[in-house]
Amino acid sequence: MDVVLQAGDAGDWVYKGEGAANLILSYTGSSPSMLGKVLRAKKILNDKAQPSPTCEVFSTSEQLVWGEIPGLVESLKQDCLPQAYAQVMSQHLGANHVDGGVRARVSKEFLEIVGKNVLSSRPAWRVTASAIDTSADSALLISDHSLFSGKPRGSSCIAVEIKAKCGFLPSSEYISQENSIKKQVTRYKMHQQLKFHQGQISKISDYNPLDLFSGSKERIRTAIKSFFSTPQNNFRIFVDGSLHFGGMGGGADTVHPDETEKCLVDLTKVSGLQPSDFIELLSEAIFKSGVLDKLLVTQKLDDHDIEGAIHLYYDIISQPCLVCKNITDAKLLHKYSVLHSLSLDKSCKIVRDFLIAATAKDCSLMMCFRPRESETTDSEYDSVFLESVNRTYDYKAYFVDLDVKPLDKMPHYFKLDQKIVNFYTKNGEVGRVPCDSSKGGSTSGDDSKVQLEH
Repeated sequence: MDVVLQAGDAGDWVYKGEGAANLILSYTGSSPSMLGKVLRAKKILNDKAQPSPTCEVFSTSEQLVWGEIPGLVESLKQDCLPQAYAQVMSQHLGANHVDGGVRARVSKEFLEIVGKNVLSSRPAWRVTASAIDTSADSALLISDHSLFSGKPRGSSCIAVEIKAKCGFLPSSEYISQENSIKKQVTRYKMHQQLKFHQGQISKISDYNPLDLFSGSKERIRTAIKSFFSTPQNNFRIFVDGSLHFGGMGGGADTVHPDETEKCLVDLTKVSGLQPSDFIELLSEAIFKSGVLDKLLVTQKLDDHDIEGAIHLYYDIISQPCLVCKNITDAKLLHKYSVLHSLSLDKSCKIVRDFLIAATAKDCSLMMCFRPRESETTDSEYDSVFLESVNRTYDYKAYFVDLDVKPLDKMPHYFKLDQKIVNFYTKNGEVGRVPCDSSKGGSTSGDDSKVQLEH
């Protein structure tokens, strides 16, 4: 698809959301080839001292890490790394759940105008942190997975975006004894404590990733309920492609109970579903589809933890290990020396798996629903039967934000990991948390007056 977007096209693209690496634009024009599409435009950080969120070029070391995957290094020369990496992720997550998209050429003027047009829609902290990369000559055009293509007239579709985060407790032998709390408490919960202390969030989330990934419908329901009181950047709801609930591009979103109640009332009007029915529909589809099972397996490619993988990073870049330099424990040093003695091929595989797992821990799941027409006997989509309303719903599930993580971000991952664990070890829970979410006992916010059950 040879798409070229010029300055005159900029008015047809509006802000839909953003992540660390990309600005997401939704098409509002009338071109048949663009309807139902979104554009992922690359961003640059305003603070040049921060590690880049995306790979623009592969360093010599990155070519070592990714060289075993056919075509990935070569794809950079053709400016189609996102599509090539989507193919890599599709092998882990399932080709029917990954959309590689197509490359669209963009002019500098198009990006400059779009960048100005969306400023007022972007969260202030995002504007401070990053801007659209006006030097890029292409962007990624993909289907808008908050919509169904060819939506039947009179039938609204509802989509949910979930950033599930890491769904398991690590058990790596390379985790130091002083950081052993990582094997007992989820990374998400510990990071919430640090964010609360730093003022990045005003309320600690009740969400426990272990619930969502548990394979238990009851615990999946518990996880979904927790999203309504503290969606933060983990949960958003779209109605016919328009954001209905949750933050624009993430951030320290804490939703007032009145706003949650209004969202649920509006959802009932649009879908005809009571809140408990909607939660049941979403949890049933997550359970039936098995998509989170694939995501969890991919996350678990990180079997060395950053505390092990960081040593191999220094070997790959042929630099003295800055972590070992600060270790005095002889037993621990010996354990890490075994890592440093691994072959380059083995080191590259472990770090490559770590980076693939990092993508899986940071991506989002989009699930889109619409009621199946009563006369339809076959459909290209999967379906789930909601017993409480005696109706069948089509649904589709896609993973989005599948960006390759830069190799030079490894030291950042290590420093952040140590900061999160050190804070939690020294301070414990600094904000009110209803229960110990590391044990899978999280609940929806008790202070919310919204009734999520009949």
